[in-house]
Amino acid sequence: MRRPIGWRERQVVMDRARLSRTLARMAAEIAERHPAAAETVLVGVQTRGVPLARRLSRLLSRLCGQAPPVGALDITLYRDDLTMIASQPLIKGTDIPVSIDGRSVILVDDVLFTGRTVRAGLDELIDFGRPSRIELAVLVDRGHRELPIQADYVGEGLTTTRDESVEVRFKEEDGDDRVLLLEREPPRGRSLPARPGPKRPAARRGGGVKRRRKTR
Repeated sequence: MRRPIGWRERQVVMDRARLSRTLARMAAEIAERHPAAAETVLVGVQTRGVPLARRLSRLLSRLCGQAPPVGALDITLYRDDLTMIASQPLIKGTDIPVSIDGRSVILVDDVLFTGRTVRAGLDELIDFGRPSRIELAVLVDRGHRELPIQADYVGEGLTTTRDESVEVRFKEEDGDDRVLLLEREPPRGRSLPARPGPKRPAARRGGGVKRRRKTR
């Protein structure tokens, strides 16, 4: 993953060990609601929702004895800001290996922010069939929702500002496992504060500096 220009690391939210524990807890919560895991479909949103869905599927296989099938969803063409992101957006492709008609589908994404990505994912899923139920699993919920969307499974709730960003890294895509909180770098060339001017000499006692009288 190439970090966007103008952002710097502020805090490590999850290291590898904490990320592993978080995923194990999320899988346990999913298994509690869906003990027959093979009847559930995990669909990851490209890009990092896909490795997240695959990891959850492996964990569910250990808990339930069966691994739910995993699909990949590219929501690029369903975005409501498609005309604003690029003249030729990169399409990574959608692949859902089984029918979703009448099945429980869990949409999986790394970060839940405004909710617009999830809305696009829901629109695309409906084009593929009619699931009996759609749930949402996210690794990080950072708030600032613009649509009435709520996750069913959340790894970590994080309070952020609009000037911050969350970077999720998976070994499959990025070479390591971490979740980072980023902040904007201060603009270059910022002018330094003005230096204080020279001090004025203190006035003498008795009314200040005396003037000399002119002699004729």
